[in-house]
Amino acid sequence: MFRLVTFREIGLPLASTDRTIWRFAQAHGMLLLTGNRNMDGANSLEQTIREENNANALPVITIARLDRIVERDYREACVTRLAEIGLYLDNYIGTGRQFIP
Repeated sequence: MFRLVTFREIGLPLASTDRTIWRFAQAHGMLLLTGNRNMDGANSLEQTIREENNANALPVITIARLDRIVERDYREACVTRLAEIGLYLDNYIGTGRQFIP
């Protein structure tokens, strides 16, 4: 079962760096769901994954085209892929990032 939480609910400041967010998610066994972001700086999500990903790390789930999430078919494809990853999570441990759909 998935449960979406906000930064406020988990006590993370909105201004947290991607590195801080990734580390928090890993430490608390949480999947991080994000839009496709550019690598920008030492604490960017992509740089963090490159430097800190390991064989036991949970994947980051990235919506490849966040601008298309308003389209029903695209949104349903994202949900289907997200459920698939959740059901077979062991297959994705250590992979760094999974793009959906």
